[in-house]
Amino acid sequence: MAVYAIGDVQGCFAALRALLEKTGFNADRDRLWFVGDLVNRGPENLHTLRFIRSLGDGAVTVLGNHDLHLLAIAYGHREIHHKQDTLDDVVHAPDFAELVDWLRNRPLLHHDEALGYVMVHAGLPPQWSLACAREYADEVQQVLRSDMIDDFLANMYGNEPRLWSNDLKGWDRLRCITNSLTRIRYCELDGSQDFINNREPGSQPTHLHPWFRLPNRRSKDIKIVFGHWAALGQHQEQNVHALDSGCVWGGKLTALRLDDEPEYFQVSCGHG
Repeated sequence: MAVYAIGDVQGCFAALRALLEKTGFNADRDRLWFVGDLVNRGPENLHTLRFIRSLGDGAVTVLGNHDLHLLAIAYGHREIHHKQDTLDDVVHAPDFAELVDWLRNRPLLHHDEALGYVMVHAGLPPQWSLACAREYADEVQQVLRSDMIDDFLANMYGNEPRLWSNDLKGWDRLRCITNSLTRIRYCELDGSQDFINNREPGSQPTHLHPWFRLPNRRSKDIKIVFGHWAALGQHQEQNVHALDSGCVWGGKLTALRLDDEPEYFQVSCGHG
């Protein structure tokens, strides 16, 4: 059995099919991990969601910020108004409700102790150990799977608070957890998160640092796979593996084999 972690698909279904062919993926024996942002900005969001859902236990998906955006649309808290949103095929599909129900039940963090990997969409704040990250992710997951989902989505958007504290309560706490797992890129040394700068490391103001380079990061001994940061691209640094190589922006779609010696596979966005 092979296990492949795959970067942000964002509706690029043709590229996903080409990537799976390149890896030799066999649905009867292999498993797929998706780092989130299954949908939006690409051309085949409906096919992407239906395919990944059809894999059942053969696929593990964590939620990304674009997946949460789709949930917010489904519950009436956002509209398809951004000029780059490409979610109409999903919203008008006859199985939209079933796809939304499946999506809201995906986790925000996945940890496989046997493989020794953690998967999140964007990253982890420096203050969080793995145990803390799992606990906090579960707080949001339980709300998404409950009758509180409507209120949560109504209060999800916003950049504050930028600094995690275990004393945070209510929507501020849940928003900070969600932003940390699905939007983090740069932090100040104290862990305050920046949601403005999104270009490659080296382009940011000097007081900001990629989250995975903070010297006091409590998760530095954990192998982490993540996406979200297209400008960073496919990148490996110590125990972190960045897999968003910007397929939807004309780059590549990346897979990383996790069950053996790490091996990367890539296809260009033009496949299919």
